[in-house]
Amino acid sequence: MLNQPEMLEKATKEIDRVVGNNTTLLQESHIPKLHYLIACVREALRLHPVAPFNVPHVSTSDCTVAGYFIPKGSNVLLSRLGLGRNPTVWDQPLRFNPDRHLHEKRCDLSETDLRFISFTTGRRGCIGGELGTNMTVMLLGRLLQGFKWTIPEGMESIDLSTEESSMFKAKPLYAHAGPRLNPSLYLSLSSTLLD
Repeated sequence: MLNQPEMLEKATKEIDRVVGNNTTLLQESHIPKLHYLIACVREALRLHPVAPFNVPHVSTSDCTVAGYFIPKGSNVLLSRLGLGRNPTVWDQPLRFNPDRHLHEKRCDLSETDLRFISFTTGRRGCIGGELGTNMTVMLLGRLLQGFKWTIPEGMESIDLSTEESSMFKAKPLYAHAGPRLNPSLYLSLSSTLLD
């Protein structure tokens, strides 16, 4: 989002509109109204999944998925990167574009159509999906609400390249954060975290 400041500004304005500016911190109850912020998180997880592959599964019967025959007893391993960057599913798959998720008006990060995998998927999906959604959206939301983010002087953009055959960033992430809220809100936040 730092590489596309208009998206950062759009998400910040949405938070200010829904939560209010300088009055309170983003709460879990605000999440269902933060459609653009959720779309940003969904897009980030699509492009940069938390792991390269899903947990392996074993097929319990012969089946055909997307035209591929999978015999009973086969180990099935899904590529999170492959799903999220599939050009037959996503227009301009390597471009960060939260708008592609807005029409869904989702309040969570789950993906039932297997176009990408956020936490997990399927009928035996992660029981922590809702908690993971709330924690992830709250974290990004409070970072955007509480700070004005900029690219450090001398840098043109944030380098998102990864190490070869790895998901780790090739270069460290550096960004400047300046306060944008009433100082009393930072004090209440820090006392809450210390309790």
